[in-house]
Amino acid sequence: MVVELAPAGRAPSGSRAALLVVEGLWTWYRRNWRATVVSSVLQPVLYLLAMGLGFGSQVPPSEATGGQPYLVYLAPGLLVAAAVQNAAFESTYPVLSSFKWQKTYWGIIATPIGTGELVSGQLLWIAVRLAVSGAVYLAVAAVFGALTGPGVLLSLLFAVLTGMAFSAPIVAYSASVNDEGDSFSTLFRFVLLPMWLLGGTFFPISQLPAWLRPVAWLTPIWHGTELARGAAFGTWLPLPSLGHVAYLAVLVTTGVLLARWRFRRRLTR
Repeated sequence: MVVELAPAGRAPSGSRAALLVVEGLWTWYRRNWRATVVSSVLQPVLYLLAMGLGFGSQVPPSEATGGQPYLVYLAPGLLVAAAVQNAAFESTYPVLSSFKWQKTYWGIIATPIGTGELVSGQLLWIAVRLAVSGAVYLAVAAVFGALTGPGVLLSLLFAVLTGMAFSAPIVAYSASVNDEGDSFSTLFRFVLLPMWLLGGTFFPISQLPAWLRPVAWLTPIWHGTELARGAAFGTWLPLPSLGHVAYLAVLVTTGVLLARWRFRRRLTR
């Protein structure tokens, strides 16, 4: 990826500046991508094989799985859950490192690129990472017969949206962290892991106790999983789907605004 610089003496436009940030992140990633293969692609594929083919062989198609084999039922849910997991990883230590250890962000704002373009570029890069990892996951899932049709391409779009609904607020939070990132472990254990378990990835939330279901409704994973399964199986309903999209869009928008505020405060004080 090569982004053309603005003419001398002129600052790059907002979109071009954001793409320059993406280019810088890509330049680093193409030399270090092997370190991310296990967490971003191999781990969700292993979950699919273990739960879908292993445990799933003991689960007959039923109303709970929408009449689908468990492997097919699980695939869209894992696509969304993996996107959220990858978003969490990309939005925590890499962001903190760019502030605290590598100080990459400080170098960027020393150029004509502003904090708004920096945030846009960082989030755009995370979205690209989620899309590519999700596409590779779907290719592997197709080999094992876990996909039902072209609707999974729309499922991938919803998975990226869900990942960004989690990523944007976490990027804002990471911009406020000044320690060594110890709080990220708490985030992974007490926010991310419960979302995996309660968000409808492995079973419909109707199987949860009634008092626990409102917690699941608050998780972006549940909204994304409902959208992804609806797209994959052709079972989605317009009004509920619009509600899911609106909820995720609000999270993304709120996260972007908070991230811009936190980046501006930290980089210009």
